[in-house]
Amino acid sequence: MTARTRKKLDSQPTFKESMKRFSVWRLAMIMTIGAVAFTGCGVSVQNSSTGSAPGTVVERDSVPAELRNAMKAVEPFFQPMPAPGPNDWLATFNEPGQTFDEYINSNPTVPTAERSKIYVLPLGDFTDKQRQVIDITSSYLGAFFGLAVETLPQQKIPRPLRLKDSRLIPTDGREQIRTGFILDDILQPMLPKDAAALIAFTNDDLYPDDSMYYVFGQASLENRVGVWSLFRLDDRIEPGNFLRRTIKIAAHETGHMFSMHHCTKYNCVMSGSNHLAETDSHPIDACPECMAKICWFLHILPAERYRKLADLCRAKGLNKEADEFERKYAAVRSGY
Repeated sequence: MTARTRKKLDSQPTFKESMKRFSVWRLAMIMTIGAVAFTGCGVSVQNSSTGSAPGTVVERDSVPAELRNAMKAVEPFFQPMPAPGPNDWLATFNEPGQTFDEYINSNPTVPTAERSKIYVLPLGDFTDKQRQVIDITSSYLGAFFGLAVETLPQQKIPRPLRLKDSRLIPTDGREQIRTGFILDDILQPMLPKDAAALIAFTNDDLYPDDSMYYVFGQASLENRVGVWSLFRLDDRIEPGNFLRRTIKIAAHETGHMFSMHHCTKYNCVMSGSNHLAETDSHPIDACPECMAKICWFLHILPAERYRKLADLCRAKGLNKEADEFERKYAAVRSGY
């Protein structure tokens, strides 16, 4: 019997028990800070997340060792972030990234018992092929984030748009829609009470403001709404590649809605992307740091998450990704 085996047989708390104890400690801290805020200013402040309370620090040793071990176990599956090319995201935006420890101490907006569902809104017109990709992507989001997903009835974008909400591309007269209009005027007012996130897919080209030519998508770090476009993902390419691009953009923007910043440590689905070649270079999965964020706020085992992702990818014909999720599943299971 090895030392590792003996340790497993000792009366140590399980991963879920450890996460439960950690959650109780964290809730107590939130209630303490909330009581002080209520007493000090006479106004009840509603915390919109289950993250750590502002001003508190989650001690490194309070996070279950199994989660730390799982992070180490999947490190070999991810490449460190390479030096950016001249047109890559990090060559344009100097970002520090966000580690797991920084995330859990940032009071992130995360799913709660009351807000535990991802809603998907098809916004505009789509081909049958595009609708199929949206359906598969919705299923992937459910496995990726471990939440129930509901697709809402398709809606049209209301037109005519105000001058501030759209613009025309001078070269071809094509209309682009401002992401802020969709986020603030369409999605925010219809956000269901039980929504952890409300995601809109559109076939229209998007731009955030006059400083950028276009964006693949944009999401709020606090308001639980996001939108992304299929327009620039090129559905004329091989179907599997079009699906992978859509999955990457969707998982990335949804991660932002749970306060996950761009990843700069690894080549990760949460890494920033300036162009399709950069999008294609990213995996469809979260790196060790970002995987830990998801498992932390969902209180789930990494192995459970990898098992669901492997099964989903296998069922949808993404066999290469299914094989890799199987290997990650085996790697983290060996550490329990």
